Amino acid sequence: MNPISHQTSTHSPISPFEHPTEWLYAFWKFSRPHTIIGTSLSVLALYLISLATTDSSITLQSLEQFLGTWISCLFGNVYIVGLNQLEDVEIDKINKPHLPIAAGEFSQRQAQVIIAITGILALLLAGLLGGWLLLMVSISLAIGTAYSLPPIRLKRFPFWAALCIFSVRGAIVNLGLFLHFTWALQGGITMIPTPTVWVLTLFILVFSVAIAIFKDVPDMEGDKQYNITTFTIQLGQQTVFNIARWIITACYLGIILSAILLPAVNSIVLVVTHLIAIVLMWWRSQRVDLQDKGAIASFYQFIWKLFFLEYLIFPAACLLA
Repeated sequence: MNPISHQTSTHSPISPFEHPTEWLYAFWKFSRPHTIIGTSLSVLALYLISLATTDSSITLQSLEQFLGTWISCLFGNVYIVGLNQLEDVEIDKINKPHLPIAAGEFSQRQAQVIIAITGILALLLAGLLGGWLLLMVSISLAIGTAYSLPPIRLKRFPFWAALCIFSVRGAIVNLGLFLHFTWALQGGITMIPTPTVWVLTLFILVFSVAIAIFKDVPDMEGDKQYNITTFTIQLGQQTVFNIARWIITACYLGIILSAILLPAVNSIVLVVTHLIAIVLMWWRSQRVDLQDKGAIASFYQFIWKLFFLEYLIFPAACLLA
């Protein structure tokens, strides 16, 4: 396939002043909504778990910390996904032509301004709220930059690309948010992560591996054309699809076994909900046609929904303990 055939944009850049509604919708797409939801739920979950762990109540001060942390993380999220789109315009014209830069709704200059502003605001706000949050946001932005930006551009290498995704989504975000929130809730006293937090972190860490390797399954055409090596290209769609399913299954079985041993959770809630999730995931996966790019993308979004669900189930089990 000739890359030149994908050069023409279907839109002209949208002005935020002349067409604010259209611009905001394009910005929503630019922010990659599924990542925004994931980030929002992770902040909420770790806030609730920190409240349960420290036996704290919701106060105006803790709500200010929660809201400030959430906004800082959202800014960081937009910076990371925006930079990735800015560096992948030609690939996205094949794999994701609906994204604003690839579609011509945002010019590269507009995207650069958005990325610069959100990156700076993420760091400034994190610095105002606390040292642990600033450290977490700084490391996340550094890894996100190394993932997308030449000459490093770690996304070219399957192992390093996956490591970037699950290290940020898993270890850095969960542990960083717990350290930050417990520090804030206890008036500046840092609390060592509890076994409950480590179990959630390990779950998210391993689950993120499934997301990291599966995300390239529907994008094989563009990645191959622009020499982006992925596990899908190396191993094939069916193999990666099966590996992702078994990784998710292992995550759920791990939570079920851990629920029996963890003292600070409602074991019944965790066991029942995760058994249902396993059955639902396998039932849904049996209906995926790997020859249908739309079906693959739909199942990828379903995996993200399972990911979102964990950030609701786990803190609920902690609060109901």
